[in-house]
Amino acid sequence: MNPVLKLLTEGGHLTAAQMAQVAGISESEVNQQLEELKRERIFLGWRPVLDLSRESAAAVRAVIEVKITPERGGGFNRLAERLSRFDEVESCYLMSGAYDLLIFVNGPSLQKVAAFVSERLSTLEGVLSTSTHFMLRSYKEGSFLIGASSQETERLKVSP
Repeated sequence: MNPVLKLLTEGGHLTAAQMAQVAGISESEVNQQLEELKRERIFLGWRPVLDLSRESAAAVRAVIEVKITPERGGGFNRLAERLSRFDEVESCYLMSGAYDLLIFVNGPSLQKVAAFVSERLSTLEGVLSTSTHFMLRSYKEGSFLIGASSQETERLKVSP
């Protein structure tokens, strides 16, 4: 595996200089590999981890389970790609199990997210049903603990 890609997957919070040091290559080579990964659309970008509960105008987040009818010759892909293009959709995953797609949605209010689901998502041809779950509080996001003091985020002490 590409050493820069390996570092991105295992320690995505590292700077290019830190990646170079860990991988044992020059910083310019790291930057070159990052550019190559971007061109190949493997590395799509950095994403900050935010504790939005501290914001007074925090956005509403929801997880939506969607059952859809697969299309002949295209399966789930065409409808999943169409759903992914909505601005409200943060992420969209094909799933195994009781539903077909898992969609993460952001909106300015509970009412706006509900309107998106009832007026735009569930009315699409091929969408059989939806089940919406509103996120009330985040405890961990992107492997970062949210709202915990620095003392609480330290590793647990284990004694024999």
